[in-house]
Amino acid sequence: MSTVPPRAVPTQPPAAAPPVLTAEPIVELRDICKRFGRLVVLDDVSLKVEKGKCLIVIGASGSGKSVLLKHIVGLLKPDRGEVWFSGQRIDNMAARKFQAVRGNFGFLFQSGALFDSMTVSQNVAFPLVEHTRKSPGEIDDIVRHKLAMVGLPDIGAKWPAELSGGQRKRVALARAIALDPEVILYDEPTTGLDPIRSDIINELIIKLQQELHVTSIVVTHDMASAFKIADRIVMLYESKLVFDGTPRQVQETGNDIVHRFVIGRATPEELASL
Repeated sequence: MSTVPPRAVPTQPPAAAPPVLTAEPIVELRDICKRFGRLVVLDDVSLKVEKGKCLIVIGASGSGKSVLLKHIVGLLKPDRGEVWFSGQRIDNMAARKFQAVRGNFGFLFQSGALFDSMTVSQNVAFPLVEHTRKSPGEIDDIVRHKLAMVGLPDIGAKWPAELSGGQRKRVALARAIALDPEVILYDEPTTGLDPIRSDIINELIIKLQQELHVTSIVVTHDMASAFKIADRIVMLYESKLVFDGTPRQVQETGNDIVHRFVIGRATPEELASL
């Protein structure tokens, strides 16, 4: 009796070797696990972010990208694992002590999250009023400077409702840098913007990194933006980190999961569900 050889199980090509860090990481995640009910969102995710560089986090919707950002800035606590900033563990800090650390992070939310009841100047001033003892005059000077940095020097008296989508993102970015953070986290900074406004945001990210010497961590689906601003790109897939490499390594990868995401191609199985 003839026998049928077992079908070969396709294997996923290994991820490219990650870039070698040339300095101590400013942010480090160690074996982070997070679930919401039965849904596992992050499963033993470890990541080091080099100071002064731009790290891009890509992945499908629901893959845990925004959850990862929220762990870095302390909006979420891991079920297991550790979060480190500048050589100190921060996920288990007492709330009062962590407040001092949080000032080192600026966060640009996907929607901008401006306060509609405040003017542009009041929005940018908000973290300064809440977290410093600076005088009103000092705060006004800082607000004008930050708005000028994002190319909006003359709109302080306007209300958020009077702004375009791109202007709202830039005002939110001015607020994110009001406290001169060491790390800026961007959650889908170009979502909802046309290609020209998206490129303005990309140029601002590069400008702030160069002028303020900040570290940038950017969650995005926009691969044109990713390739323009990234020093390094990582990918989350099914709650795990499946790729870590340079933009060139992303473009040349044999990893089918990464390649399909970059070119925007669904699998036959995904298409069959339509």
